[in-house]
Amino acid sequence: MRILNMLSSYSWDAKVVLTLAAFAVNFGEFWLIVQLCTSNSLAKSVALLKQLPDILEHSQTLKPRFDALNKLINAMIDVTKCIVEFTELPSEFISIDVPPLSIAMAHIPTATYWIIWSVVACAAQITGLVGMRHEFITSTSEAWELSSLAHKVSGIHEYLQSLLRLCYQRIDEEKLMEAFEDFKRTIEIPQTDNLKILLKIFRKEETYYLLNPDKTKVLNDVLRRKHVLLLISDLDISQEEIRVLEALYKGERVSSELNYEILWLPIVDRSTWNDGYEQKFLSLQSIMPWYTVNHPFAIEPAVIKYIMEVWGFVKKPIAVTLDPKGKVLCPNALNMMWIWGNSAFPFSSEKEENFWKAEAWTLELLVDRLEPNLPTWVSQQKVVCFYGGVQMEWIESFTTATKGVAKALDIGLEMVYIGKNNSKERVKKITGLIKEKQLSHAWEDDNVWFFWNRLESMLYSKIQHGKTIENDAIKQEVMTMLAYDGSENGWAVFFTGSDEMVRANGDKVLSSMESFDKWEKLAKQMGFIPALRKQLEGITDDHHCTRLILPENSGGIPERVQCAECGRPMEMYFMYRCCVE
Repeated sequence: MRILNMLSSYSWDAKVVLTLAAFAVNFGEFWLIVQLCTSNSLAKSVALLKQLPDILEHSQTLKPRFDALNKLINAMIDVTKCIVEFTELPSEFISIDVPPLSIAMAHIPTATYWIIWSVVACAAQITGLVGMRHEFITSTSEAWELSSLAHKVSGIHEYLQSLLRLCYQRIDEEKLMEAFEDFKRTIEIPQTDNLKILLKIFRKEETYYLLNPDKTKVLNDVLRRKHVLLLISDLDISQEEIRVLEALYKGERVSSELNYEILWLPIVDRSTWNDGYEQKFLSLQSIMPWYTVNHPFAIEPAVIKYIMEVWGFVKKPIAVTLDPKGKVLCPNALNMMWIWGNSAFPFSSEKEENFWKAEAWTLELLVDRLEPNLPTWVSQQKVVCFYGGVQMEWIESFTTATKGVAKALDIGLEMVYIGKNNSKERVKKITGLIKEKQLSHAWEDDNVWFFWNRLESMLYSKIQHGKTIENDAIKQEVMTMLAYDGSENGWAVFFTGSDEMVRANGDKVLSSMESFDKWEKLAKQMGFIPALRKQLEGITDDHHCTRLILPENSGGIPERVQCAECGRPMEMYFMYRCCVE
């Protein structure tokens, strides 16, 4: 208490530092002599003057007391550092009046009291050792007292450390929010070029931000005043996505009107990062023919927060379009790139909306350039059937029956198997069997992936532009196709060159083909597709279960979905899926 009164004009952190400093002078002299007196003649002489021979003689007996003394001193130093650290926290990010810092400041006087108590106890032990008789040297009560104090002070340190961690967590949160708002302002305020935005994407301590397509380090000013697509994904971006995007990037982009660059920004969980993820990142980086970050950790955490909260990145890759002045033209250009390719450049939301105004649900929109024989088939006025599913028995029955109908009507027919979404291995096996048995044409893996991904892109693009199923025929057809794919059963859609179309699930269309004799006369009168449509409309299906499975996406999820079979509103469920093939 006398020491506390002596230091009453000082702050609590100064009280404890001054007390510990004063103790360090006395303890340092004592400990140096004890350590050096056996090897240093001057230290041995000082030991004699200090009356320390008994200590040297009974050093093994005194070891528990010295150990307890050192343990307590280390605990005092830890608490003192902790107290000083609290006083040095940046006041602009954390207030002394708000928890957890306010709680810590309330405990510092108590912590200071126990450190001064411990200093006095340690000093008394050292003083008592000088000239001490043998019976006192062999006593263990002093060591027990020091150990008890060390336990008490260590407990205080653990509690203050927990509060300090909370303080740093609060500081990090405040810094993150400040950087987030700063990036948000930069995005929203018109810029003279895109460089300021590109600079803010990366951490300030990073010297080199990018690897160019040749995999050499460059500063990000190489993208200044260029159209830039920020390709944002995790490390699970598929090989198919990379290949399709590479074809667009390396293809028609060479013309001056299509001068854009791609920059990959991988979003990763830093808390679980390991050598496996490092190798996966390097592997993906090596096959990308565009600009990439040097390392995922180079991306500013506040920018990652913005990407997830404002641009809506969850897991499915997105591409944010920046024009040469840094203006965001579209929060996800991948949808329009998958649908219209480079013709959608500069990949703005306005360009996307204009494209939709001119579109209709046609065979070309559905298939795009995925089927190279399509123009020939259309010119020959053939009926084209695209079908899917993963039940081989249904596929054989359907293709055989449909070919029989075409032969009976003497019409040209081409059938193409386009598989099922997210069933790569099963589809590959079935494709092999279809080709082996010569049942129909069948697409390869990349085309199957692109077809279904493109359909999903159409849906999300429509949602992004506020289209509902009630007022948009294309969206309705897309959702019907995705609903067919959501079931385990097959499905089929028939087109002619005049864009006549009819579609149905596997059970209905197979039943119709197998009962062709009932509508054969009608087909010869009306034509194949009108007659098939009429036949399908006459089939009642009271028992059905339609599923529409949509991956989480920045475009959002439609609030209302109608059943493809009966038109009633579908119920919404949440599904979590991990499919490893």
